[in-house]
Amino acid sequence: MSETSSILARLEARAGRLTLNRPEALHALNTTMCLEMIDALVAWREDPAIGWVIIDHAAGTRGFCAGGDIRMLADSGRGDGLDARRFFHTEYQLNHLLHGYPKPVIAIMDGVTMGGGVGISVHGAYRVATERTVFAMPETGIGLFPDVGGGWFLPRLNGPELGTWLALTGARLKGQDLISAGVATHFALSAELSRLTPQLCAEGPAALARQPSERTDITPYPGGLKPLFGYDTVEEIFAALERAEPQAGRNWPQEQLEILKTKSPQTMKVALRQLREGARAASFAAVMTMEYRIACRVVHRHDFLEGVRAVIVDKDNAPHWRPATLEGVTPDMLDAIFAPLPPDEEWKPLPGL
Repeated sequence: MSETSSILARLEARAGRLTLNRPEALHALNTTMCLEMIDALVAWREDPAIGWVIIDHAAGTRGFCAGGDIRMLADSGRGDGLDARRFFHTEYQLNHLLHGYPKPVIAIMDGVTMGGGVGISVHGAYRVATERTVFAMPETGIGLFPDVGGGWFLPRLNGPELGTWLALTGARLKGQDLISAGVATHFALSAELSRLTPQLCAEGPAALARQPSERTDITPYPGGLKPLFGYDTVEEIFAALERAEPQAGRNWPQEQLEILKTKSPQTMKVALRQLREGARAASFAAVMTMEYRIACRVVHRHDFLEGVRAVIVDKDNAPHWRPATLEGVTPDMLDAIFAPLPPDEEWKPLPGL
């Protein structure tokens, strides 16, 4: 292990510890980092010295993991897309490996946890949030889609249509709200991690017994989210928000509608179909196959390239979506994005999984 590596993999007490170490990018994932995590996790699967795995990030930064290498994906999408497809294929293999890992995985989500950072944390058995944790799947704002298994975990969060609201609006959850949503299983103050992490290395999940895991109601609208987001078309969701009444002195439905009007129409429709199909999926691997098909297509499409330009490159936050309306995103367009790839190009899990 080199202290300059982007992934620090080592044995500490009985834990296999993976520490993200790319602070200049808020530990955003690239293909090499995913491969290094896969190599360590595969080696530790049958290692009797490893009782559990801990995933955290290097101290001194405000992010656990801000996502993936979006600039690389856009650069690749403007060309042949090979680097983007390699990244997605590898990242999704990592997500799948974590989802079914035979030993307890403990993720410490201290700070910004978005996109790819969600994918390396939410699929583990134990997820620790802190008061600094900011969780979001903001992909509708850059023309991508809520991947890394979003089609699996978002429909299965606590509360009807909570995942739909998060996926379409990119809304953020913070701190203990992650427990209520089902994103996190435990809570710790950031200042306690210097004490808690060595305990986790030595004791594993048993050390979490002393950490709070209470749930509270975090429904942002008194009438519940299902009457607003419980539809199979984005047009119906827009209509429900338009006719909803203000409650408790706040027009929350109108606020959400205005947020949605800034998002990519294509991505909203992709995300909603992704979540509905994911809710019915028989396995996590089936969701990964679906999401890889989507990723291979949307990385080349106008909305992703334009979203990256507007939000990350030029930072004018004024993307020009194409199509610009929901009506312009046709069923045929969605079918093409979700269609199977040629057999030799489909996503495949790691051998033996």
